Amino acid sequence: MFDNGAVRKLLLLAVLAAAWEGYARWLANPLLFPTFLDTLSALASSIASGKLPRATLFTLTLLLKGYVAGVLLAGLLTAFASATRIGADLLEILTAMFNPLPSIALLPVALIWFGFGDNSVIFVLIHAVLWSAALNTYSGFRGVSSTLRMVGQNYGLSTAGYITRILVPAAFPSILTGLKVGWAFAWRTLIAAELIFGVSSGSGGLGWFIFENKNQLLIPNVFAGLLTVILLGLLVENLIFKTIENATVRRWGMQTY
Repeated sequence: MFDNGAVRKLLLLAVLAAAWEGYARWLANPLLFPTFLDTLSALASSIASGKLPRATLFTLTLLLKGYVAGVLLAGLLTAFASATRIGADLLEILTAMFNPLPSIALLPVALIWFGFGDNSVIFVLIHAVLWSAALNTYSGFRGVSSTLRMVGQNYGLSTAGYITRILVPAAFPSILTGLKVGWAFAWRTLIAAELIFGVSSGSGGLGWFIFENKNQLLIPNVFAGLLTVILLGLLVENLIFKTIENATVRRWGMQTY
């Protein structure tokens, strides 16, 4: 049974939940740290009222817009860097300049340029995704062995065939890493942005849900919002990215564990 990764992870989650419950009961201060059961009750109530599903849908919609735009721009920048020396130098300079810059630090500038609304958030999300995705993809392409490159050339593949059949599969572990890192950065940036300036375009996301309940001292609801963020992160990592990894990297024999 313990050879099953899903079972092991579920057991670890159960242990963490039990530790949460035990510590909260020992602390005995629900305004500081509610119990796990109280958090689950608040989570169920928020879902039943529709507030949490609306906030989650709003946040995920914004996240998807910024993430897709960032990945597409990263693909274009990587293609330019792979095709020309100037493009490679440009990517190196831009990543050195902007990759260390926290995306949330650009939020004041985004608010000046785009005002309150979705566009400001999407701008900082693009920044959160772009550099890690581009850098990892370019590193993956550069790491493709010369043997594989010669195989593609000897088979007489077209440029498109060479990229899709040789370069992308060989570099895909790095590409997938960039997508994962970009997703994590974008997720954190979005929640932080919503916490800072709250409602966007008349609606509120998960960050605003957490902030609003904090102001009302509904601490179990605050933890319910945080738990939702955690659960969504686990879902994306173990369902979406793990499925992609199993269908590509492991299937192609690039990972054995």
